[in-house]
Amino acid sequence: MSGPAAGPPSRLDLRGQPVLVTGASGFVGSAVARALVRRGADVRVLVRAESPTTNLQALQAEAVVGDMRDQASVAKALAGRRFLFHVAADYRLWAPDPEEIVRNNLAGVRAVMGAARDAGVERVVYTSSVAALRIPADGRPGDETGFLAPAEAVGAYKRSKVLAEQEVLRRTSEEGLPAVIVSPSTPIGPGDVKPTPTGRILIEAARGRMPAFVDTGLNLVHVDDVAEGHLLALERGAIGERYILGGQDAPLGRMLAEIAAIAGRPAPRLSLPIPPLYPLAAIAELAARFTGKEPFLTRDSLKMASRRMYFSSAKAERDLGYAARPYGEALREALAWFAAQGRLG
Repeated sequence: MSGPAAGPPSRLDLRGQPVLVTGASGFVGSAVARALVRRGADVRVLVRAESPTTNLQALQAEAVVGDMRDQASVAKALAGRRFLFHVAADYRLWAPDPEEIVRNNLAGVRAVMGAARDAGVERVVYTSSVAALRIPADGRPGDETGFLAPAEAVGAYKRSKVLAEQEVLRRTSEEGLPAVIVSPSTPIGPGDVKPTPTGRILIEAARGRMPAFVDTGLNLVHVDDVAEGHLLALERGAIGERYILGGQDAPLGRMLAEIAAIAGRPAPRLSLPIPPLYPLAAIAELAARFTGKEPFLTRDSLKMASRRMYFSSAKAERDLGYAARPYGEALREALAWFAAQGRLG
């Protein structure tokens, strides 16, 4: 007679465990650092001298100044650390020199993974993105099997994440680097200090500055659920495997209507075709070269919007015990945080 069914693996006791988090001044990185602090870990964060401090002020963690592209400074921050979360990235969908995004993210992953290998880190969790994954042409949600080739990636950011993930996988197979890869979809919630491109949409919509939208969709997930997924990957993830950390699929029009309802504004109702917007995007990019500010509308973002960016987290749910709350909670918390920061006035 068989015994009782085995439950999920017990959680790793992180109390006092020495951990390094890169990118902790940013959106996802700060959420990961907070999750680790709540679990009692001994958290150290690697931050640039010019990084914003908003997400670091209440964080009970040791801060070390350095740059993810500089292996020596990463090695210094890794001294005595058992685990590493490499979350830092150059997350821009546009730059005056697009190849700068590729150079930054590839140099960062080479330096950080090289330092981790040399330091003998026990486990690495690398934050990739669903940007490195292919969306099926038949409308099915993307999963971990549809990995893009660099030439297939739309824009410098996506290409940088493809190349960086390839570098991590190469090191796991050739050098024995104990790395697990997580691929967040579209995180939303409090702490989006930059803000991210999605955060900019939330702000503009809440301020009533998005009267129209295109027919696309996103997979939305609370940033704290993404952070919890990182910890689950540390505890239960298989080396060399990738896990999508997503939430629920939502058409952009529905998302904007929900934001409008929270903000007490009329929902936008005008759906625009994508092709006529390309000239406007080109003008916005040209203007950005003079202002130095990232344009709200870009040609690459329009190319991405041509397919609904829907993804499945079934693998992470099955193998890691990952779960995500309804994204409406994340929308409300994000808008409350932006309001508290004076971003919605």
